[in-house]
Amino acid sequence: MESDGISQVIILSFLIIASAYFSATETAFDSFNKIRIKNLAASGNKKANLVLKLEDDFENLMSTIIIGNNIVNVAATSLAAFIFIKHYGNVGLISSSVIMMFIILIFAEVLPKNIARKSPDNYVMFSAPMISFFIIIFKPLNLFLAQFKNIINKLYKSEMQPNVKEDELMTMLNEVENEGYINKSESDLIRSAIEFNEVVVEDIYTPRIDIEAIDMEDTFEEIKEKFLMSGYSRLPVYQDNIDQIVGVIHEKDFYQAINRKEKEFEKLISNVLYVTQNKKISELLKDLQRSKAHMAIVIDEYGGTSGLVTMEDIIEELVGEIWDEHDEVIEWFKKIDDDKYLISCNADIDDMLDLFGVEVDEKLDVTTVNGWLTMIFEEIPDEGGKIIFKNLDITVTKAEANRVLEICVEKI
Repeated sequence: MESDGISQVIILSFLIIASAYFSATETAFDSFNKIRIKNLAASGNKKANLVLKLEDDFENLMSTIIIGNNIVNVAATSLAAFIFIKHYGNVGLISSSVIMMFIILIFAEVLPKNIARKSPDNYVMFSAPMISFFIIIFKPLNLFLAQFKNIINKLYKSEMQPNVKEDELMTMLNEVENEGYINKSESDLIRSAIEFNEVVVEDIYTPRIDIEAIDMEDTFEEIKEKFLMSGYSRLPVYQDNIDQIVGVIHEKDFYQAINRKEKEFEKLISNVLYVTQNKKISELLKDLQRSKAHMAIVIDEYGGTSGLVTMEDIIEELVGEIWDEHDEVIEWFKKIDDDKYLISCNADIDDMLDLFGVEVDEKLDVTTVNGWLTMIFEEIPDEGGKIIFKNLDITVTKAEANRVLEICVEKI
């Protein structure tokens, strides 16, 4: 082979290596761990700092990689065609196309991208200095492409989409948990934080029927009895009926008033927040913090009392149930046999259906097991009432005149 032929083969090999470099760099910058690189940059790693600087202008970076990759691929294909035609005539054109397609696909695309994907953090730091050089070289082309892109964007306006959607974030969280980087309790906490902004008051509030409250006409002895029996540190106060809640009284203030031998408790009543059922708990938390309150009254569409929600209810949405030494621990789902449970009807209906792996065709308009039972029975069922729903055998085990308290559910 002549010296010209050898030099042409060397140049062709260099172009293929350059194509492999650009392909690997593109993959690495798409998949590197930004948090890990930030930590390295914070500890003084100069290459990690350069990587972050390049990533800040991601569009310019990708544009440089694409320009470089296309230039070397076109140059490599053209040079290969020239070499083959020179030696084999017109037949060499077809041969060079087939061979170069195979070489570029395997050695300049698949293999380098797989290598970069296995260790993207190391590769981005290796490639950062060189790609910075190419960004300077291709700056005129990048400026031209940027102007062209602006024109296209003006012609075809589209709504900006977030880089990572919530469902994608959940999938990433599941992957991290499955790979053992975090445990289940940590992933549950992160998942709760992600979903926190979607939860509304209706999902967590204590319904009206379960509210313990003080009548303005109650005596000190009656109030004391209600604090003792309920175990709550704060109780709402109503005038005439539960639909007219006027404030909240704290147990500590009440007993201090007793020690001072006061005869009226009206001045102990503090203001209370009023919220609707569809208010997001993330917004309510801010309102409670701003007003230094721990409780809000939930009102219905007619202005009547629908229930109440506390700061503790909101926090439990993040960290799970919080029990203290005075709380009665409630077991929502008590297993009595394989696929057979006693279930409190205050439990969340979605949790119950998830427990038995049952899917419903449409979104439920109710949140509790009791509300769901009333819907499928089309009435308030009596104790002993039975119904089959999909593959669930449901028996009412405890009930009152106006609601169901407990059911036995068996998967059949």
